[in-house]
Amino acid sequence: MGARTGAEFLEGLRRTKREIWVDGERIGDVTAHPRLRGGAASLAAIFDRQHEFAGDCLFADPENGAPTNVSHMMPRSRDDLLRRHAGLVRLSEGSMGIMGRTPDYMNMKFAAFASAPEVWAGADGRNERGARNVVAFQRRIARDDISLTHTIIQPTVDKRTDARIVGNKVTIRKVGETADGIVVRGARVLATLAPYADETAVYPGQPIPPDAKDYAVAFALPLDTPGLKFLCRDSAAAPGADSFDKPLSSRFDEQDAFCIFDDVVVPWDRLFIDGDVAIYNSMRATGYAIHMTTQSTVRALTKLEFAYGLATRMAELIGDHSPATTEMLGELACYVRMTANALELSLEQASERADGVWFPNGVVLEPMRSMLPVWMPRVAEIITLIGSHNLLTTPSRAQLDDPALRPLIDEMLHGADGATADARAAVFRMAWDFVGSTLGGRGFLYERFYLTSAARNKQMLHTRFFDRARSQALLDDMLSRA
Repeated sequence: MGARTGAEFLEGLRRTKREIWVDGERIGDVTAHPRLRGGAASLAAIFDRQHEFAGDCLFADPENGAPTNVSHMMPRSRDDLLRRHAGLVRLSEGSMGIMGRTPDYMNMKFAAFASAPEVWAGADGRNERGARNVVAFQRRIARDDISLTHTIIQPTVDKRTDARIVGNKVTIRKVGETADGIVVRGARVLATLAPYADETAVYPGQPIPPDAKDYAVAFALPLDTPGLKFLCRDSAAAPGADSFDKPLSSRFDEQDAFCIFDDVVVPWDRLFIDGDVAIYNSMRATGYAIHMTTQSTVRALTKLEFAYGLATRMAELIGDHSPATTEMLGELACYVRMTANALELSLEQASERADGVWFPNGVVLEPMRSMLPVWMPRVAEIITLIGSHNLLTTPSRAQLDDPALRPLIDEMLHGADGATADARAAVFRMAWDFVGSTLGGRGFLYERFYLTSAARNKQMLHTRFFDRARSQALLDDMLSRA
């Protein structure tokens, strides 16, 4: 089939009778419900966007020539990486980077997974069937342009004991087998994009203990699989709101869900790992973390660029050219440039794996997992400081259209240097939606933890991923001089 249009994506959602709960209500048609239709429409626009910018976003399937989203690509050259990068930028612009888990996120992960079937099979080939299933699944999601969500983190019940995993009756685990496949029970978090996904994947997140065999499962399932339930957080959408009043939350709430597996049967051909802890804990060898961080950093750069533009326009509309505000805008510019530098350097220093698949330099991108969760909340703080009380003095569309109020608003709520009341209100309402609305609050939490916390990533960078050879050599050299 190849790359889908937005209309085809929406029709696929309508055909899937999944169990999605939002605000205490089970949703029938996610494309029509007031709490979800805005997000569905925005994702449909992103599917259309891949055709609008086909030169950047699509490539020919190497086997059948069908136009395919670049996020499914297994790059075979630096030029392929540059082509994919251009496509990822175009896709992120569809939501200004606010939607973090658009389908290209999971597409990138499974492209990396399927590029290394030997990792899934194990050194002795003991999981050959699982490896074949991963490769077949990746081909299908690419050729059918599937929208995929995922759940990889165990729910928090008791931090004193959760890490032991064995004996945990909440997190997902194998509880039996049938002639059709294995039976799993439990829960995982956090299924972002669940209402807008065709399928969900469960795969290794964090390493598990050697004796946690029942918990070493990986698979993918359609969302309408019996026993699969998604409990979504409170909606950040604004049903019935004018898009002028809620320009972001009316469009870009991608939703997050608690995923319950109520004795779900996983068919044998959908099973990737069945009880092999060693293989479960070896997934970094596929290169998926590099793909994940690449997509996330591209998306974050677009959001930073959008935020910088928004903050700059806010300052202009109120004539704020003070040293303090100029410094804060310069700080935002630093975040933009440092993020762009990391992406550019990762492509410049890209390398070829032994099997001919190319990857950006993951070492260059690794610090972004620590710094973006720190920078993004600071971005929200800067926008709040620049906006101050002006964020709360924003007439609505209805007030602007009121014939009695309009002359007063034009007189008293216009902007600096001849800016109209409409222009000022549009920018400051967008800023409030970005940092102060329910969507803004969700965005704050998302940016802090979507690739685990900044603290954890800093710890891992120091203990596992950072090459200390030169720094230690410099220290030893100086000590020897003493």
